[in-house]
Amino acid sequence: MSEHNRPWRHAMTALALCGATAVAVVAPATPASAAVPGLVRISAVSASNSNDFRTVTATCPAGKVLLGAGYELNGATGEAIVDDLRPNGGVATAPTAVTVGAYEADPFAGNWNLTAYAVCANPLAGLVRVTASSVSTSDDFRTVTATCPAGKVLTGTGYELNGATGEAVVDDFRPNGGVATAPTAVTVGAYEADAFAGNWSATAYAICANPVAGLVRTTVTGPSNSNDFHSTGATCAAGKVLTGAGYEVNGATGEAVVDDFRPNGGVATAPTSVTSGAYEEDAFAGNWTLTSYAICATA
Repeated sequence: MSEHNRPWRHAMTALALCGATAVAVVAPATPASAAVPGLVRISAVSASNSNDFRTVTATCPAGKVLLGAGYELNGATGEAIVDDLRPNGGVATAPTAVTVGAYEADPFAGNWNLTAYAVCANPLAGLVRVTASSVSTSDDFRTVTATCPAGKVLTGTGYELNGATGEAVVDDFRPNGGVATAPTAVTVGAYEADAFAGNWSATAYAICANPVAGLVRTTVTGPSNSNDFHSTGATCAAGKVLTGAGYEVNGATGEAVVDDFRPNGGVATAPTSVTSGAYEEDAFAGNWTLTSYAICATA
């Protein structure tokens, strides 16, 4: 090549380098993936009347699956008991809905209704529902634990009382885990609210998935006193969202009813906290506490 062509060659080389640099600058960064994409809270409300029993089902939108559940009793103030908080699905089927059922604890003339809450997201790998049931006897108390299969973690919880029809109350609804440990199981404990001669059993439901980024359990316990009503809330840490929850009543041994078990959020908003509220079912002089558990994952 002649000497007078070299400047042209150098200019073209510089232009190519500039072009490569420009491409590198404007190339978009890949966004981080959410641990639970598409997370929302769906609700469904029953009719309001004075019937002894009601039930309502909250169903996830098409294409979404159920990660967790909640409920709310309105107007009963301790006179109704949630007997069923039952996610559908199975050991090989992802849940997509939750059915809530409640009975009056004693005859109650006022109108009341029931809300079911479903925490839903885009499909998660390995999502299934696991079940464990206690023996059926007439004992005053029973407990049962549903544990996720090896390698899976707990995203949400559920329970069912069979045969008690308002005569037993869930006192413990406790996911394991901690602030740095993913939950893998849920324990359900229930007492008879009043003396009851019939046989009854308790079922625990665990909603389980393959490991979820940042999954932990957060705990908040309210004050210990003899007030008729207690309320407490557990909130996920900044940068996390709520997939499921639990609660625990300590000291009341069947004399307190969790009336509210309510995740926040909405049809276009991911939940980040849960509020639990409990009333004494009958007058009770002892001190008792209420604990809320939030199961949280990276947003």
